[in-house]
Amino acid sequence: MSKNEQERLKQLRERQLQARDPLANQRKFQHNSSIKEKRAYKPFSFAKAWKDIPHIVKSPFYGLILGVIIVFILPSIWDSPYAIIVGAGATLLFVIFGLMVGNSLDIRDSIRDNLK
Repeated sequence: MSKNEQERLKQLRERQLQARDPLANQRKFQHNSSIKEKRAYKPFSFAKAWKDIPHIVKSPFYGLILGVIIVFILPSIWDSPYAIIVGAGATLLFVIFGLMVGNSLDIRDSIRDNLK
């Protein structure tokens, strides 16, 4: 017999022995269940949850926060009855700008994912 033939027969015998091993399925099941259990008990992370939110939601939220800050600060700086209205208009503009920026960032990420 050639050396290749002996090696092939040796591998075939090892495979047959492994196929007859009654604990192989049990070890495989225990391995898979331990992996699933580790995945299930990962601690919750606000940073990970915030990363999972699409940009089209996060960016207008940032604009809203900035606009609300302006609504509260502008009347103390500018003494006019129109200060709150101008602040509300600025808030609306920041939210719209946030929507546009968030949508463009999501499109960029989608293109990047499709190119891989």
